[in-house]
Amino acid sequence: MRFKVIIAMVEEDHQEGVIAAAKSAGATGVTILNARGEGLREHKSFFGLHMEQQRDVLLFIVEDFHGNEILDAIYKAGDFHEKGHGIAFSWSVDRVVGTESQMRVLEVEAQEKYI
Repeated sequence: MRFKVIIAMVEEDHQEGVIAAAKSAGATGVTILNARGEGLREHKSFFGLHMEQQRDVLLFIVEDFHGNEILDAIYKAGDFHEKGHGIAFSWSVDRVVGTESQMRVLEVEAQEKYI
């Protein structure tokens, strides 16, 4: 099987919707990391303290044939068309270990889709 990792930086109030949409599109799980970032504009300050917006980084290891559908679902659920709502991208993965519990489900789905 071929895998991709989808990495999505999502606003906190969109996190649950993005995860639900990704799972509906074929993702079998997610790892959630807390992060902060800076875009083109400097962060606002309040009495000299910088106000940084927290973001969640969602990591999905997905079967390659689900990758585009999941990425499209993340885009829609996260309102990424709106300025500053997030970004997501995918990379091909050479090797994955530790997915034994999900492998049977992925194999069945692949057979149903391609055979």
